Amino acid sequence: MLAAAALCASLGQAIAQDSIERLPLDPQVFPSEEEVPFEGDDLPALDDTQPAQGEAPQQTPSQAEEEQQGQPAPKPAQPQRIKNPVAEFAGIDKITGRIITFDVYVDETVQFGALQVTPRVCYSRPENEEPKTDSFVEVDEITLDRKIRRIFTGWMFAESPGLNAVEHAVYDVWLKGCKQKSDIPPPEAPKTN
Repeated sequence: MLAAAALCASLGQAIAQDSIERLPLDPQVFPSEEEVPFEGDDLPALDDTQPAQGEAPQQTPSQAEEEQQGQPAPKPAQPQRIKNPVAEFAGIDKITGRIITFDVYVDETVQFGALQVTPRVCYSRPENEEPKTDSFVEVDEITLDRKIRRIFTGWMFAESPGLNAVEHAVYDVWLKGCKQKSDIPPPEAPKTN
C-alpha cells in the first residue's frame, strides 16, 4: 500500500509539482459551443404540482379560491440561474497536505497533479436568493502508463462539497464557487486553418 502511494506521489510530483498547468484547447477534443450546444437550459422544469398516476390533483387554498372567482392561479416564479464563465475549485494533495485554490474557465482543461479538470458549465444564483452553485465537471486521471482515464463526470455542488467531490488516492478536487471574472487571463481560442 505504501509503495503504491509513493509511486502515485512521485508521478504527481513529476507531473505538476503542486502547480496548476493550463492545457491548450483542442477543437477536436473539445468542440466549440456552436458545434455542440449544451442543452441543459432547454430541459423542462420539474413540476411538483402534477399528481402521480392514480392520484387526484391537489389544490392549494389560494388556487381553490381563485378558481371559484374564475381566475387562473399565477404560477410561482422560477429561480434565476446565472451562467458564469469561471469555476473556482479547491484541490488537496494528500501527500503534502497542501490545499490549492484555482480558477478554470468553462471548457478549459487544467491539470492539478495527476488530474485534469474541465468544467462544462457553472451556474450560480443572484445574491438576493438562497445560494445554489453547481457546475458540470469532467475529471480525467493520467495513469502510471501515461494514459488518460475518465474518473468523474457529473455535477458538483459548492454548498455540498462532499456530495460529489472527486476522491483520488493522492488528490481530491471540489467546487468552491462560480465567478464572472478571474485574475487569470482566459485561454486563447484554438487556431483553425
